Amino acid sequence: MATMFDVQTAPTILCCMCGTPIPSNPSNMCVNCIRAQVDITDGIPKQVNVQMCKACNRWLNPPNHWMVCEPESKELLTMCIKRIKGLSKVRLVDANFIWTEPHSRRLKVKLTIQKEVFTSTILQQVFVVEYIVQTQMCDKCHRQEAKDTWSAIVQLRQRVNHKRTFFLIEQLIIKYNAHTNCINIKERPDGLDFYYDHRSHALRFLDFLQNVAPIRFQQAERLVSQDAQSNKDTYKFSFSVEIVPICRDDLVCLPPKFAAASGATSPLMLCTKVSNLVYLIDPLTLHMLDFPANVFFSNPFRSLCTASDLIQYTVLDVQPLGPVRGKFVLADVQVARSSDFGSNDTQFTGRTHLGHLLRPGDSCLGYDLGTANFNDQDTEALRGRHRHLPDLILVRKCYPERRKSNKARHWKLRQLNKEVDDDKRDHEIRKEENDYERFMQDLEEDPELRSQINLYKDAEAIARKQAQQHEEMGEAAEEDEEFPEVGLEELLDEMTINDADDEDETFE
Repeated sequence: MATMFDVQTAPTILCCMCGTPIPSNPSNMCVNCIRAQVDITDGIPKQVNVQMCKACNRWLNPPNHWMVCEPESKELLTMCIKRIKGLSKVRLVDANFIWTEPHSRRLKVKLTIQKEVFTSTILQQVFVVEYIVQTQMCDKCHRQEAKDTWSAIVQLRQRVNHKRTFFLIEQLIIKYNAHTNCINIKERPDGLDFYYDHRSHALRFLDFLQNVAPIRFQQAERLVSQDAQSNKDTYKFSFSVEIVPICRDDLVCLPPKFAAASGATSPLMLCTKVSNLVYLIDPLTLHMLDFPANVFFSNPFRSLCTASDLIQYTVLDVQPLGPVRGKFVLADVQVARSSDFGSNDTQFTGRTHLGHLLRPGDSCLGYDLGTANFNDQDTEALRGRHRHLPDLILVRKCYPERRKSNKARHWKLRQLNKEVDDDKRDHEIRKEENDYERFMQDLEEDPELRSQINLYKDAEAIARKQAQQHEEMGEAAEEDEEFPEVGLEELLDEMTINDADDEDETFE
């Protein structure tokens, strides 16, 4: 007699292959017999060839894309799985690397797959795929090894007596990775040459330059070879790029036609910023003006004074006048040359746009126009209408005490790997070093300028600074109170992954 506690057991059958009692299933076979009779890995290769560049250690992702992958990384595992044919017919459950000797040129990946072999019968199997690493050179490294194989060249030039503009453009190139397709960079006395293997890459670089600097360019082409049978011609393209020869802190005198067309109240203006536009300001009225490169080259003019003509002044008195334009405040100032202290008591009174920065006792840099000599053509716009040159034009605030302390910087910049002319003379090398130091000082003193580029932490300098911090809490801290110090929050960690370094270190 059946009771309510009777347990019903599932019916069992004998395996049709080995006779083992098993629960009933559509295949009428046990798991071991199913695995012996059915191989769900059939059609999936157990050995695959992969290609790695022996120069830059990048991996080929067919058909022609080379990618950077760390050993046993997710990116490398994804690329390896994609190289296996036949996985689309099964369900991939798990995949991971099996450790191999680095010098063995072998990679092993353990895969777990599932597939329905019979009706409502799913079989899971684990197997290993071995990858044979073959070395070959990628197109980029191959072009670097073969000399003079470029198809397009961009010749970047600026007719000025310093290289600070190129230092800034170099940092912008690194920040936006604009040199990715460049196969070589050569340094020239008045600029840089960028070599490309495709004309389209050079045009893309020109688009980048037009967004960061005021330029104009001309294109030329030269026939290299001609195949009459296939009707194919091979050309080399040259792009001559010229940057507007007006730099930050330059004092200019606008030509009469240019000043009249732009609505300038005075032809004497100071350059405050250069991007894809040139920004000018009248330091006596705060009138601002900006124009693109095509407007400049249609009616070009030269700089009256450049940064090499700056003289240090000491501020004696500041009287704000009230007008404000953006961050600039108009003010009357009374200054004296810093070099005149102790020899004479000559003082100068003028008007400046730096009323928001200057305080009595501060130091600043400016142009002494009272003792300067100019070409008559440069100052033609100042003739008539009772116009005359002011005694001085103040340009920016400076920090001489900070420079005297010679504090080490806790940040650094990355650089492109350029082919440098070995025939440089000693005075040319010293001049370039001075230009680079002046560029670094500009970054320290101008937060707006350094916000455009990437600054990187110098771990050694930071450690030294922390060790000496207790020694610099007194007088030095008071001297640097108003100095626009580069904060650690503005710095990026030095990159150690080959992801971005592979692109930059080739040119670093």
